[in-house]
Amino acid sequence: MGFRSPLGRAIGAGSAKSGFEHWWGQRVSAAGLGLLGLWFVVSILGVDLGDHAAVSAWIASMPHATLLILLVVTLLYHSNLGINVVLEDYVHGGKLVFSLAVVRFVHVVMAVAAIYSIVKLSLGVQA
Repeated sequence: MGFRSPLGRAIGAGSAKSGFEHWWGQRVSAAGLGLLGLWFVVSILGVDLGDHAAVSAWIASMPHATLLILLVVTLLYHSNLGINVVLEDYVHGGKLVFSLAVVRFVHVVMAVAAIYSIVKLSLGVQA
């Protein structure tokens, strides 16, 4: 039994210590997704989505390619944070670490594939 007050024992412990970065990351990425999603919807409205050449030309534009990469990275970051919360709440034991690793790996693979595709289309490389 210590001589510290209840407040002294509580400061620096619990979710207030470890969850702020995660919470802040979710909020910032959600705001970014709102702005980038609005840009995407507004800018894609003028493109004939049935024409591969038109979509490729749209992606080939430097501002569109850059913002599209930012959208994909922000979306996958936000998704990873959200899925981690669900896993931490509902998966326990050794399965948790494995599940978190698999989810992180899948998100990284999706990010690399999406960025590669956007860069390839923006440079005009033919498959």
